[in-house]
Amino acid sequence: MFKKGEYVVCRNNGICKVTDITTLNMENTPKDRLYYILKPVYAESSTVYIPVDNHKVALRAALSAEEAHALINRIPSLDLVWVENEKQREHTYKECLKQNTCEDYVRIIKTLYLRKQTRLSKGQKIIGLDERYLRLAEDFLYGELAVALGIPKQKVEDYIREAVESRVLP
Repeated sequence: MFKKGEYVVCRNNGICKVTDITTLNMENTPKDRLYYILKPVYAESSTVYIPVDNHKVALRAALSAEEAHALINRIPSLDLVWVENEKQREHTYKECLKQNTCEDYVRIIKTLYLRKQTRLSKGQKIIGLDERYLRLAEDFLYGELAVALGIPKQKVEDYIREAVESRVLP
């Protein structure tokens, strides 16, 4: 069970802070059922209510700074999510996002960055599907790493690039 004040990652909402664990005083809601009250870090006007006993919702502990550094160090060795079949590609990306892991976000980003560079070098446009999944994976990954590393979200991409290029992390 998560504690009040902890950061968690909710599959559809990204990095969130547990602001409370309580029952809800709402119609048609069991009065004895506990809920996590989550505030998405990058959607401050939103509030997410997740039953504590609901194991269907992909909710996991956010990375610590040490885990974030270890992940960044592993980026060069993480496999791509290369799918030649256009129809199968979106399904594969969805499945990766559904896993709700930073490793899968990195795999999507690496793959789509390479696809983007290849298409641009051939004078081709970027495929909308690829652009959408690249943005989603970056948003989830960069949000979580920003909180773990204590840096602004917009600086995470540069931080990763510098760390991977230098291969030296604190």
